[in-house]
Amino acid sequence: MTFENSRVANLAHAFTYLAGRSIVAAAAAALLASCGGSSGNPLDNPGTITNPPNVTGQHLAFAYFEQCVNPIFLAQLQITNNGATSINTCAGSGCHATLTGTGGALRLVPAALPLDVTDPTNTPAVIRASDIYKNFISAQGEVVIGSTTQSRLLDKPLLLGVLHGGGKIFPSAADPNAQIIQYWITHPSPDGQDEFSTATYSMFTPPDPKTGTCNTQ
Repeated sequence: MTFENSRVANLAHAFTYLAGRSIVAAAAAALLASCGGSSGNPLDNPGTITNPPNVTGQHLAFAYFEQCVNPIFLAQLQITNNGATSINTCAGSGCHATLTGTGGALRLVPAALPLDVTDPTNTPAVIRASDIYKNFISAQGEVVIGSTTQSRLLDKPLLLGVLHGGGKIFPSAADPNAQIIQYWITHPSPDGQDEFSTATYSMFTPPDPKTGTCNTQ
């Protein structure tokens, strides 16, 4: 074969290779598009993403958390673990304390101070920078809003089908502390409103987070 014929053969092979690559690329693009890629670029995310109908995007109430739920984490509670009974706090060292705890994802700042949500100087930005808000976010992370049976914040202290290294904290779902957590989980802020919504003040009697008692039903 002459040099020229060899060159032509190599070019023909290259064109065949590139054509094959184009076919593969087109097929891959079609496959990616069918998996959710946008029509413009198959490597993009879909143009529109929708949540399942049961996902509302709601927030749990901050005022109720700091006045009613957070004190439960600080209270001296009777714990039953492996047949033995003791007294401890959820936010204690060795449990869920943020620096010294070994209690998994729930992390709590024991010394977190509540803030007056009715004080206009305590803006959302101020509250979100506080330790009590860290506790709020950590606790909310253990909750499926609206579902007490799927929320680890309630399932674990009741030992409802899950293990809890800290043992059984609440003797039953009728325990007053368990009822507070249930109420918090099932009474989020209205759709479109954030965790500071004044609509959540109805969770207190009278409807004032400073003077009201914590509703449980």
